[in-house]
Amino acid sequence: MPQSQYVWPYPEWIAHRGAGRAAPENTLAAFRLGASHGFRMMEYDVKLTADDVPVLLHDDTLERTSTGTGRAADFRYAELARHDFGAWHSPIYAGEPIATLYGIAAYTRANGIYSNIEIKPTTGMETHTGERIAMLARQLWEGADQPPLLSSFSEQALAAARDAVPELPRALLIEEELPPDWRERIRWLECKGLNLNGRYLTREIVQQVRDAELTLAVWTVNDPERAREFLDWGCNAIITDEIVTMAPGQA
Repeated sequence: MPQSQYVWPYPEWIAHRGAGRAAPENTLAAFRLGASHGFRMMEYDVKLTADDVPVLLHDDTLERTSTGTGRAADFRYAELARHDFGAWHSPIYAGEPIATLYGIAAYTRANGIYSNIEIKPTTGMETHTGERIAMLARQLWEGADQPPLLSSFSEQALAAARDAVPELPRALLIEEELPPDWRERIRWLECKGLNLNGRYLTREIVQQVRDAELTLAVWTVNDPERAREFLDWGCNAIITDEIVTMAPGQA
């Protein structure tokens, strides 16, 4: 599909990692909480275990968000399933297991929730992770009214996703300021859009991106007035941690 024909088909408001800071990130519990506040789209991180199971986890290592230690990619899924991925947040979530892309696909599809899957490869696994997650996304969302949006900071992972499943929409994530060669990168990766850091966003940048006929989602915006300003500038979507004060219809 030519970029000029691509229109943002997703909601304006996206819950960061399922429910922002209100629940343990990247868990099914977070998705349920985000959905209870009216969010119809979730952004979440997916990487691979040692036995190639797609799990939701932001960091390469387990320490911050579980009772485990070490790199997730060094463990099989059955080993990761022994750890608690909820107690670090608060006692009410103690016992929350690590989420898999299989379970999240089932939940979101059954409940009319759209997905922004951030491909989060463990260092050194960029190509394989991008390829496998894209292929799984095609399989798990077969027949859905809208496929998941794939995004990543890793251009290597996005290129692998492009080669494996070219029909899935992709967005390039930029950590800091928009680089001068962003148009060339987007063209090479055949992305539909950009996911940009709100700290570095200006009205001029929004205009440049939209003039290039690309979509634009902004992260991680937790101030309602700032979010509304970005939308007024022409951004397509806001990714937020504040699922209560910035719930759809509230901000």
